[in-house]
Amino acid sequence: MENGSAHDYAKSLQAQLAGDRTSKNSYSLSPALLIKIPAGTKLVLPSPNGSSLTLRTGRTPTLAGCLRNCETVAKLAQKYGSKIAVIPAGERWEDGTLRPAFEDLIGAGAILSYLNGSLSPEAEIAVVVFHDFKKDLLAYLKKCSSGKELIARGFESDIEIAAAFNVSNCVPLFIKNAYVKQVMNYKL
Repeated sequence: MENGSAHDYAKSLQAQLAGDRTSKNSYSLSPALLIKIPAGTKLVLPSPNGSSLTLRTGRTPTLAGCLRNCETVAKLAQKYGSKIAVIPAGERWEDGTLRPAFEDLIGAGAILSYLNGSLSPEAEIAVVVFHDFKKDLLAYLKKCSSGKELIARGFESDIEIAAAFNVSNCVPLFIKNAYVKQVMNYKL
C-alpha cells in the first residue's frame, strides 16, 4: 500500500495511520509501541507486503500470525476448513524489490507446525526450518538481515518482543476492512 493510498484508507476508516519506526508522534510497525495500544484504537499499518496481501484476500477468512500467537492462529484457522494458506509476506529491499524474510519463514513454519493434515513441500520446508532454529529464536532473529537492520537502527527490543514464542492467545481476524482481535479461551 503506497503512503498516499494508506493515508486515504486510514481516513476512510476514521483510523490513525501508523508512521515509520522513527516517528515520535504516532504508532508505527514497532511491536514495542503496538503492545501498549489501547483497546479499540483504529490503526492502519502500511506494511508494504502484509497490508497489500491482506486487502487482496477478499472474503476469505484472513488471520495475522507470528511466533507470539502461532499455536492459536493454527487452531482458529482450522475452524475455517482444511485448506489453509500460510503466506510469509517478506520484506522489500531499498530498491522496492521483494526480499524473502527469514523471520516470516520461521513464523510461517511455527504456525504450520501446529496444523493437522498434509502439507505442501513448501510448507514442509518452513516447518523443518522452524524446528531447526526454534532452539534459539532470539539469537537467530538478531543475526538475520532484518534483525541486523533493526539493531543498527536502535530497535533491538522489537526483535525481543517478536521472538517470544507462543505467548499470546490473541488472533487478529480481518473482518470488514479491519483486523479485529479474537481471543481463544485455552491455556498456552
